[in-house]
Amino acid sequence: MAEKRNIFLVGPMGAGKSTIGRHLAQQLHMEFLDSDIAIEERTGADIAWVFDVEGEDGFRKREESIINALTEQKGIVLATGGGSVKSKENRNRLSARGTVIYLETAIEKQLARTNRDKKRPLLLQTDNPRETLQSLASECNKLYEEIADYTISTDDQSAKVVANQIIKILEER
Repeated sequence: MAEKRNIFLVGPMGAGKSTIGRHLAQQLHMEFLDSDIAIEERTGADIAWVFDVEGEDGFRKREESIINALTEQKGIVLATGGGSVKSKENRNRLSARGTVIYLETAIEKQLARTNRDKKRPLLLQTDNPRETLQSLASECNKLYEEIADYTISTDDQSAKVVANQIIKILEER
């Protein structure tokens, strides 16, 4: 891959965007960025705190600003937050500024992968994580599909295998 075009990973929480993104960036000798980590660094507080204080709307405004700034960089692998595609501006920027890979996963896998995670405000605020994930899927899956250049299931594969699949797809195009 002579040209290091940006690679943006989208998909629901628990799809493996951060883990796969790190593998991908390492193998491609690109910088790995995570929009949630960037928000935490910029605010000096964790995502759960931002949600508590500013609500989801306040968090989404911050996320839009961060994604705008990060996607202007060149040669990056970016893991986005699961709900980042709710913003039309984010969808437009991601589509225009790089290759978008939708990491698809089943609700069962999301539940298993996020089970003990204490950094997921949308799951911490609910008594029924399955219902929350299903609601998010019905809202966001069509948006991931809308902007994806490629879709890969992460259900029964290791992060390394998925990263290798992405590299193969990018080399073939």
